[in-house]
Amino acid sequence: MKSNYLNIIGIAFRAGKCSTGEETIVKDIQKKRAKLVLIANDVGPQTRKKLTDKCNSYDVPYVIVSDDRDTLSNAIGKSHRVAIAILEEGFAKKLESLLG
Repeated sequence: MKSNYLNIIGIAFRAGKCSTGEETIVKDIQKKRAKLVLIANDVGPQTRKKLTDKCNSYDVPYVIVSDDRDTLSNAIGKSHRVAIAILEEGFAKKLESLLG
C-alpha cells in the first residue's frame, strides 16, 4: 500500500498536478485549487497547525501520512518537502482511497 500511494504522488507531480512549499500550498488551499493535502508525519508543530487550520477553514481534505519528509520528498524527486498539495480531483480521490 505504501509504495502505491507514493507512486501516485510521483505520477501526479510529473503531470504537473502537485504543488509544494508551505506558502504555495496555502495559496492553493485559499484559491480552492488544492483537492488534497498530504503532510509528512515529522513536520514541525507550527507548520502542521498552519496547514491543517487552513485545510479545515477552506474545507480541503488533508492526510498526515505515516511516512517522514524524506520519503515524501523522494516520491517527487525533490528534497526537504514536508507537504504536497494534489491539484487534480482524480489523483486526490485515488490517494484518499489508498490512504483510507
